[in-house]
Amino acid sequence: MTPTTIKEVFIETINIPLDAPFTIATGVKYEMENVLIIVRLENGMEGYGEAAPLEPVNGENQATALATLNSCQNFLIGKDVADFRQISKHLKSVYGVQVTARSAIEMALIDAFTKSLNTPLYTFLGKAENKIETDYTIDIVSPETARKNAAKLAGKGYNTLKTKVGKNLVEDIDRLLAIKDGAPNCRLMLDANQGYSPADAVYFLGELKKNDIRPELFEQPVRKDDLRGMKFVKDHTSVPIAADESVFTAADAIRVVRAGCADLINIKLMKSGIVEALDIAAIARSANMELMIGCMIESRLGLGCAVHLAAGLGGFRFVDLDPHLEPAQDPFIGGPEFLEPVYALSDEIPGIGVAKK
Repeated sequence: MTPTTIKEVFIETINIPLDAPFTIATGVKYEMENVLIIVRLENGMEGYGEAAPLEPVNGENQATALATLNSCQNFLIGKDVADFRQISKHLKSVYGVQVTARSAIEMALIDAFTKSLNTPLYTFLGKAENKIETDYTIDIVSPETARKNAAKLAGKGYNTLKTKVGKNLVEDIDRLLAIKDGAPNCRLMLDANQGYSPADAVYFLGELKKNDIRPELFEQPVRKDDLRGMKFVKDHTSVPIAADESVFTAADAIRVVRAGCADLINIKLMKSGIVEALDIAAIARSANMELMIGCMIESRLGLGCAVHLAAGLGGFRFVDLDPHLEPAQDPFIGGPEFLEPVYALSDEIPGIGVAKK
């Protein structure tokens, strides 16, 4: 037994109403329904991990994530967190653990391990940067609400705004025109969440061009399994295309690279976990593809871990890690300091740096 052996495991749910509904082309979420796992080591260190399931995207919900994490408790006790890669591999290959639960476990293991090393997570991952700037997402709302939100966010210092599209082509264009009117100097990113057909996606981009709107990015325009359709969109526009739902695993990333259907890959911890995210990033870079990091509906804990990953590896052209909770609502404190729109990381705080209130 070593000081970094897991002594105890604790699991609890996180249920918090969202300030505003989280709306994408494939569904609406009104509440954060996540699961927290805490591993306590023989040396007294604790590691925190968060599962943030989003059923329309990863096929999981709070109940399935909770059941999966509970079933892993006995397996984890007695394991050394220094072996986090091997533990993750075993959970995936032998137990078939779903990705959000596996991501939460990896997060807790690596948090506890880097705390034991007295090292910030981003330093452990390479310390390429100590600050990253995020965009802010404007959900599928009325044009007037979008205009007001855009102006407010620009006033806070945001340089990049993202909006969800894919439910109604005409309404999407009206909303984008309103965002441009409210924040004329902000860069625009689009996320269709698989909402368009290839032909409609190309038509949509053509209509935007007529209205002098050129997005910086068009994320997952078509169904995740339609790589040929995504390549059709990529071949008919100069707007960079990002693969999001199409890439959950390293094998998915290889398929996207071979299909030549995207310019960059959006990494999310709730799609891949930390360990596989490192592999996906390496695959993308070897193919000269750019990187983006995004999130589901995580609290300060999950977002903080994603910030550490992006800053540690560096080179993420697009960062989509805007918080879904006000600080007073969030069940955690600490982590990367958020000075809108910039996350700043400290060399003095080991691990992810997040603790329960």
